[in-house]
Amino acid sequence: MDAFSTFVSFLGEKLQQPLPGLDAQLRLAPVSRIKELKNVTGPLHALESAVLALFFPYKNDIGILLLKRAADNSVHSRQVSFPGGKKENSDADLQETALRETFEETGIPAEEIHVLGTLSRLYIRPSNFNVLPYVGYIDYDPVLQCNAEVERPLKVALSELTNPDLPVERTIKGHDGKRYPVPCYDIQGEIIWGATAMMLSELLAVILE
Repeated sequence: MDAFSTFVSFLGEKLQQPLPGLDAQLRLAPVSRIKELKNVTGPLHALESAVLALFFPYKNDIGILLLKRAADNSVHSRQVSFPGGKKENSDADLQETALRETFEETGIPAEEIHVLGTLSRLYIRPSNFNVLPYVGYIDYDPVLQCNAEVERPLKVALSELTNPDLPVERTIKGHDGKRYPVPCYDIQGEIIWGATAMMLSELLAVILE
């Protein structure tokens, strides 16, 4: 068994065990959200959503796919995130949502993705999304065909994310126009913060702890 196959087998087993959950998410949570996250699982009217943390073989390492959103008028404009989005009425379940959105945004066919499991749900107040993160893999380094929602894809090596110098603190402009210090991953010139950083924090806890 090669290194990538060994990794996904290991990760699949880890995802069947109890998840680190909120404790791991809070490590990368903005200070302003910590109290809220401890007390709120998401309002009843939140929009059901899903994302996909997708692994693939990459430059003698293990890659994970992130997307920098295109500039628009949304609250997540130009932020870095996983492929994903809101559940549509035509989706049978949230796994189908994650796979459909990944195909629409990157061109990777759903039938080529092997789903390993899920992380813990996370409520994102600015967009009112209640997100279920799926974890999966493909067995090749993809040639991406991103749609207009994506400014650029980021293929990130796992060794970049596990750099001992990360996470760091940076100052970002919040949705209210004010500037705040936040814990984040500074990767390839992009700041990964907020919900995506919190999901990454839990994912790395699953892998490393």
